[in-house]
Amino acid sequence: MCNICIFAGTSEGRRLVQRLSGRGARLTVCVATAYGEDLMGASEGVRVLAGRMDAGQMEALFRSERFDAVVDATHPYADRATENIAAACEAAGVQYLRLLRASSADEADGVFVKDVAACVQYLRGTEGPVLLTTGSKELPAFCADEALRSRLCARVLPTAASLQTCLDCGLAPDRIIAMQGPFDEEMNLATLRAVKARFLVTKDTGSAGGYEAKIRAAMKASAQAVIIGRPPQREGFSLEEITAKLEARFNLFPIPKKVTLAGVGMGDAGTRTLALEEALREADCLIGAKRMLEAVDCAGKRVCAAYMPKDVGRLIREDQESRRFVVLLSGDTGFYSGAKGLLEELRDMEVTVLPGISSLQYFCAKLGRPWEDVFSISLHGREGDLARAVREHPAVFALVGGEDGAKKALSRLVEAGLGGVSAAVGERLGYPDERIARGPASELAEGRYDSLSVILAENPLGGRAPLAVGLPEDAFDRDETPMTKSEVRAVSISKLALKRDAVVYDVGSGSGSVTVEAALLASRVYAVEMKPQAVALTRRNAIKFHLENVAVIEGKAPDALESLPPPTHAFIGGSSGSMRGIVECLLRKNPSVRIVANAVTLESVAELSEIAKEFTHSDISEIAVSKPRQLGRYRLMTAQNPVYVFAMWNEKDETAEGGVGT
Repeated sequence: MCNICIFAGTSEGRRLVQRLSGRGARLTVCVATAYGEDLMGASEGVRVLAGRMDAGQMEALFRSERFDAVVDATHPYADRATENIAAACEAAGVQYLRLLRASSADEADGVFVKDVAACVQYLRGTEGPVLLTTGSKELPAFCADEALRSRLCARVLPTAASLQTCLDCGLAPDRIIAMQGPFDEEMNLATLRAVKARFLVTKDTGSAGGYEAKIRAAMKASAQAVIIGRPPQREGFSLEEITAKLEARFNLFPIPKKVTLAGVGMGDAGTRTLALEEALREADCLIGAKRMLEAVDCAGKRVCAAYMPKDVGRLIREDQESRRFVVLLSGDTGFYSGAKGLLEELRDMEVTVLPGISSLQYFCAKLGRPWEDVFSISLHGREGDLARAVREHPAVFALVGGEDGAKKALSRLVEAGLGGVSAAVGERLGYPDERIARGPASELAEGRYDSLSVILAENPLGGRAPLAVGLPEDAFDRDETPMTKSEVRAVSISKLALKRDAVVYDVGSGSGSVTVEAALLASRVYAVEMKPQAVALTRRNAIKFHLENVAVIEGKAPDALESLPPPTHAFIGGSSGSMRGIVECLLRKNPSVRIVANAVTLESVAELSEIAKEFTHSDISEIAVSKPRQLGRYRLMTAQNPVYVFAMWNEKDETAEGGVGT
């Protein structure tokens, strides 16, 4: 096993340790402070030594540990440490490798000065508050001048040593900001404005040190950036080059890839979790839709725009350099997210899921109401019926997407006779141009909304309608087309044992009464009818009951069934002499389909009796219904033709699992 020492004074140093740990190398990591030791954390096969060393102490360590290589990943401005490490390696005869942080400075960024002394000299000739972001090490040089010290506000690490240095230099507590970076543009801008800074002092720390975010914030705050130039740098290599050299020389094990699926909340820093921020800091590669990537600081990371599970999986598997991946997902990973598909695609990898703040949580908070009682649906790339949901629940949250998605959803409520329900539309939630509109659905349906919109509809009567089967005949549009009578329909629907996710065929739909009742209970109904007049009547009744989960198919069964999705349940009200062919077609599509068929003639009863014997389960009922008729001042019960209801299914008995059975 090879023996490698890493001086990890930078984020690149910590990332190098992450890349090498657990790959067959013994790692000794040297950091200057106990705080640096805490940042390093625990990793497989890694020993951390905390404390500053001079060249002699380094040489003694190198000789005693007999390292195969030493990597200098100290800060670009830690020139003394770099010289000591290089000298100790040469004296001990150990290979020295310098990990360089690329510069991202540009002449247009601000005023460049040679060193700290030159920076102090420049600031003495200016007026106005100064935000110092160079840490506590050089603070004494800035505070030596009393006039300059009174203008300073120092941002330093939240350690006892840093705070003591600030106090020793005479900085008042209200002039000290103790925080751990790196900081994004928004945080830098807020700090500059809070201290009313006219000047921002920074070093050329590169992307990994948050340099660009500071420069952008300074420009927005109209603060002059003063950049302290880097000391002369030794020749060295990038993180990727160092990793490749060590892999090639020591034949390290393949990189164990770790993937984090992270919800980014609403897209703004305020709704991102601390766990997400930590994952972003440690990541080598960020993957997500363009909008997700724009919501976070990608500086110093490999960035890939992708969101389809197959594409994400391919990118991760083909990446030979990155070890820690963060896949960014909108809102919360458990709320209509792509996390489910990604977990399946990445099942051979180590995957961590980080939840975020969902649009449901955020929107309800904005509206000042709890969300525990809210039923949620997604109309974004999915089938869903908002009107049905609003009828069945007192509060419904809907994700809508695409051009005019919100307008179409609200119009659907109006068409379904629900225009009076109270509604709210949230547009571009979490963004600076966020907008929330409230009012009756009928009024909101007249508006125009962004494609990134959500809806909350509240109906006090939602869910209060009785869940009854066997609607009266006069509830439907009628003509001479035969209709399954109310009592027979109630028993037939009950025998179907429908579930919410059921896909139902109504074969020989006639007037569409069974279609309507099934659609009020199930997910999707395909009404198949060969007579044009009956087809038109079925459509009229589906429209009358505002049903969007009904598809009316004109054609003769079984041929008309071939192109339809497999059913979970089927009702056969009329077969036109093709009963066996219809049943065989249904079984080909789904051997476990539950079939209910009605028969009136003895011939149909005989045929169904033989077919029922071929199922593992069957149930046959004869329904004799009598209705009253007036005879003078008396009413007499008059019997209608008996109807035989056949229920047939294979394998397990679904009625024992909570279906709507008898």
